Amino acid sequence: MRSFSDMERILIIEDDEDIAEIEKDYLALSGYSVVIEKDGNKGLHAALNGKYHLILLDLMLPGIDGLEICRRIRDKTKVPILMVTAKISDSDKIRGLGLGADDYIEKPFSPSVLVARVKAHIAQCKRLSENDKKAHSPVLEAEEITINTATHRVFKNGNEIELKNKEYELLLFFVLNKGILFSREELYEKIWGVDALGDSSTVAVHINRLREKLEDDPSAPKHITTVRGAGYRFV
Repeated sequence: MRSFSDMERILIIEDDEDIAEIEKDYLALSGYSVVIEKDGNKGLHAALNGKYHLILLDLMLPGIDGLEICRRIRDKTKVPILMVTAKISDSDKIRGLGLGADDYIEKPFSPSVLVARVKAHIAQCKRLSENDKKAHSPVLEAEEITINTATHRVFKNGNEIELKNKEYELLLFFVLNKGILFSREELYEKIWGVDALGDSSTVAVHINRLREKLEDDPSAPKHITTVRGAGYRFV
């Protein structure tokens, strides 16, 4: 049995006490150490000053809303952020993912699905970190794009481009698998580490964000191309 110090730590920022306690109970039963904050300001302070392996973040919070909290967390750390929200509009999803959230889960949700998503994100984060350490060359190049895997920094024509967690991971995966066609579902499983538990439209949002940052003309991409009805490939 793992000691308390060996447990992965999860921060729940959620103002609905019933939902927060359900999340905590199921995660604790799965071996996680869980902290709950019900106020946006206190949640942000905890996120920036504590060491957590994943953050469950509600969007509607007193004090500071979840989108602003997400932006401020992502400015400081790469910890996985899973949005938990009853708001399901595409604009909210796109805003949250664009601000650096790794994924989202909609209320109401099955506690077992929540635990599975949390496990998958933490495991995927660990695998990606281990892969970076094992990389034979810390620098990868694809025409004008350069990726430093040791520092997670990306450059285009020598100018640094700021990428969020999953944007970086998607780009790295594409560059390491040039020319190979992947469906949305395959990319979701490879990058998010979840099979059929999430919304693969998340992939499209992140690819659009990548194109806006990397392509000279995002409407006519030359690197991340779409094969209609099949998926995406990096050329």
